[in-house]
Amino acid sequence: MRILHTMLRTGDLPRAIDFYTQVLGMRLLRQKDYPDGQFTLAFLGYGEESEQTVIELTYNWGVDHYELGSAYGHIALEVDDVYQATERIRALGGRILREAGPMHAGTTIIAFVEDPDGYPIELIGARQVAG
Repeated sequence: MRILHTMLRTGDLPRAIDFYTQVLGMRLLRQKDYPDGQFTLAFLGYGEESEQTVIELTYNWGVDHYELGSAYGHIALEVDDVYQATERIRALGGRILREAGPMHAGTTIIAFVEDPDGYPIELIGARQVAG
């Protein structure tokens, strides 16, 4: 078994695709409309789905926002340098939720950013992935 994808609902698919591709550097791997169900799926990632876990963005036609709820945590991305990644994301208009620095009660360097729909994304320094 392996994890295939994490699904996130979005209220504005082009805006979300732009964030994940332009700000976080993912590629749009595939996208398909489902007219009978009135939704569109877009899959994005850093590599092919056959080899890596990806993000599935789901746009339900006519729905422009969602309540995230209190159970959702975050997606985590490994980056070479958290400080540089945070500054790049800021320069591209990304929202920084937590500046780069050591995690609470630890030494792993992390930061948090937010996607356009409000989902938190943790950046963790390479070779520092926390358990």
